[in-house]
Amino acid sequence: MARWKKLGVIAGGGALPVRIAAACAAQGADHHVIRLRGAADPSLADAPGDDCAIGEAGKIIRILKQENCDAAVFAGIVQRPDFSALKADWRGAALLPKIVAAAARGDGAILSVLVETLESEGMIVIGVEEAVQELTARAGAFGAYTPSDANFDDMRKAAELVHALGPFDVGQGAVVANGLVLAIEAAEGTDAMLDRCANLQNGIARGGVLVKRPKPGQELRIDLPVIGTETIRRAAQAGLAGVAIESGVALIIDVDEVAALADDKGLFVYGFTAQEIAPR
Repeated sequence: MARWKKLGVIAGGGALPVRIAAACAAQGADHHVIRLRGAADPSLADAPGDDCAIGEAGKIIRILKQENCDAAVFAGIVQRPDFSALKADWRGAALLPKIVAAAARGDGAILSVLVETLESEGMIVIGVEEAVQELTARAGAFGAYTPSDANFDDMRKAAELVHALGPFDVGQGAVVANGLVLAIEAAEGTDAMLDRCANLQNGIARGGVLVKRPKPGQELRIDLPVIGTETIRRAAQAGLAGVAIESGVALIIDVDEVAALADDKGLFVYGFTAQEIAPR
């Protein structure tokens, strides 16, 4: 049984907020979407909600309270704002020094400030996996293909990389092929990272594995690793053998479509446990 009566969906870009709103509508669950201006998908225009700028913290809180939302979920891609040009309301302006200070520690710290702010207003902040449980990646293979022993070695090294670089607020993904580190996700995101792998001219990407997992110390209610059909498409273009995500703490959008596309492309999609990729 849900811990809340009405959910506020703070929607950035991409398909994830769209899936959450659709799941709420399908279940008849009361919800209200805060569409972040310049980021939210246009398809959310018909959902019950309001448009707000990222700096309008006061307006966001006021709307959620007016709509009797007692819980909120953050979902979707939000680019780091240009602080010099950010237009903020009074509440956003009051938070700005704290957000700027947090920015020095990375995007995760910025989001943590927003979580703390909503909690200080008495709201429950939940993770996407609690809002839409079927999006959470289970353990094991999705589709017909499974990782080889060599793939597991690459998965282990990529997972260790993400863990080791976590304190520097680098991204949640890395690509390793036959023991060689091909790419580490930075500010460009997963898709652009895979494009870099595809542009390698000497074929060393063949057989590589993309691994996505949370960074150590990450606030798991926000910004969980996500994959979807576009991830599989770009991984195939890069010549990778498969995609691996940490089960229970990563999300798969349209899991049936992801599995079908991976089968068509000859890739594995695998949800690993922490024990499986622990250093030998």
